[in-house]
Amino acid sequence: MEHGIHDVKYEEEYIVNSWGVELFTCRWSPANSEPQALIFLCHGYAMECSISMRDCASRLVKAGYEVHGIDCEGHGKSSGLLGFIPSFDHLVDDLSEHFTNISERRENRKMMRIILGESMGGAMVLRLHLKKPDYWDGAVLVAPMCKIAEEMRPNPLVIKALTSLARIIRTWKLTPTPDIVDVAFRDPKVRYEVRSNPYTYKGRPRLQTGYQLYAASVDLEQRLPEVSLPFIILHGEEDKVTDPSVSKWLYESARAADKTFKLYPGMWHSLSYGELPENLDTVFSDILEWLKHRVVAHNARFEEQRKIANDHNASESKFVNVKGT
Repeated sequence: MEHGIHDVKYEEEYIVNSWGVELFTCRWSPANSEPQALIFLCHGYAMECSISMRDCASRLVKAGYEVHGIDCEGHGKSSGLLGFIPSFDHLVDDLSEHFTNISERRENRKMMRIILGESMGGAMVLRLHLKKPDYWDGAVLVAPMCKIAEEMRPNPLVIKALTSLARIIRTWKLTPTPDIVDVAFRDPKVRYEVRSNPYTYKGRPRLQTGYQLYAASVDLEQRLPEVSLPFIILHGEEDKVTDPSVSKWLYESARAADKTFKLYPGMWHSLSYGELPENLDTVFSDILEWLKHRVVAHNARFEEQRKIANDHNASESKFVNVKGT
């Protein structure tokens, strides 16, 4: 399916992953110009792409980027039990395969590849990078799930008990956490939209889902020094879902030479969708400014390399002609 709104062209397609699961994918692109770079979206836990990330994608497209999204298994319009994550690694594999396939198309091979994710999506961005350390050109990490905030975590004894139960009653909604909608989205209108969206998951996390998210965050917390690609982290100081101090630790410990950290006083967890309108403008202004500098520099390097290659080919051709003469 394809349609356009103003200067944004939108398309949807279903694909089938390696395990035979049908996954919903979507693309936003400039309707009347060539994109400057590719941006791949990774949505948060219980969320989806086509509605909750529509404003994010529209802002990026209007700034000149082509944006791709995918609903993970058990999320949004994709197949699988809603809100159920059987394996975090499998979700990352699905994203890696889909995003790589797009990047390797002939028309996209020379374009810069940026991965952007919020919350669980931020954890996926980091795992995508660690899976293929030299492949991605940059990352935008919005309140990344490097560690679940203490307010959202059960005590260690409960975690141990739930981990055992997750092997037996995997899909049961028993993980004892506060309602994430109430603490993640600051704007009351957005909270209503999320609760009214039939493609978002509501209620307590399923046992296996809670275990997978917890295990993924524990693993990432240990691997933050391995992060080497250029990145920007954006985190609300009042975040009660993911821990801002761990984002700071990522910024300080990552071996990347090009890294930026933005901490916003008074802001909550969902900075790409759930904040007050004026705060969303601030966050996206910072994201677009960061992207602009890196994409301009990348494209300038590519043009210089192409010029050198053309000059070399011209010299080779001239040498052959002179020798032939």
